[in-house]
Amino acid sequence: MVTKVENKYLPLSSFFTKVTHNEVTLTYTAIETIVGLPLPNAAYLNITWWKKSKPPSTHFSAWMNSDFTIKEIKLGSSVTFVKETDVVNVSSTNSEDILIIRPVQLDDARFFIKLQHEVDLEFDFTLFGKDEYKMSLQSIRKRIVEWKQSKSTSLFVGILNGEFAGFVALVAGPSPRASHRATITIGVSRAYYGKSVRTSLLKKAEVWALKVGISRLELTVVEKKEPTLAIYKKMGYVVEGTRRNSLLINEEYINELYMGKNI
Repeated sequence: MVTKVENKYLPLSSFFTKVTHNEVTLTYTAIETIVGLPLPNAAYLNITWWKKSKPPSTHFSAWMNSDFTIKEIKLGSSVTFVKETDVVNVSSTNSEDILIIRPVQLDDARFFIKLQHEVDLEFDFTLFGKDEYKMSLQSIRKRIVEWKQSKSTSLFVGILNGEFAGFVALVAGPSPRASHRATITIGVSRAYYGKSVRTSLLKKAEVWALKVGISRLELTVVEKKEPTLAIYKKMGYVVEGTRRNSLLINEEYINELYMGKNI
């Protein structure tokens, strides 16, 4: 999500776009040097000034637009910023498996297309069958830009041991009365089943939702995908309805289940 930055913090915003490390600590003096102006008194007196993430103030966009969040604040001394990337030691037979979950980047477009293609090909119960839904590199890059600019959508990718293993997309309600809820779309490549990828992506979705003021998550799952259904139930999702004959696959009508969770 990209939001407008107050003019005086544009130099700080530019600084964060160039940071190559996942963590950076800046002294107050360094921040003031970058900005070219003294920080407000509130930045010296209140931790909440650094923790703000909603308008009318927009100074936080200087780092959040580059996917950085606040890790540690030493009032009057320094602030540590960390890239919004989760590193998870996942449960599997290989104790060295490392799962990284982070917001999708423009450079991920080619890998995301391949991942989406793998998910669609591996499972019978997807909305599109083989070769029915094709995404060009240009179109997916355009979508990524739109996702990152939107205040109501987000897309995270899961990278296991350096390989793209899954993704989770969230789209908030289309109207003010539905802005408290978001729909989840999640995909995990079969090669990474049993490695807690889906569970970790769902947990990340909840963290993002709470951060932007969303209190309810919704998803659908094909009734016959019992292992996936069991994961959702374990994560606290409840079946709230059935869309009968929702999909027609290989001349067979398939039911979809509506599931929801209040967080």
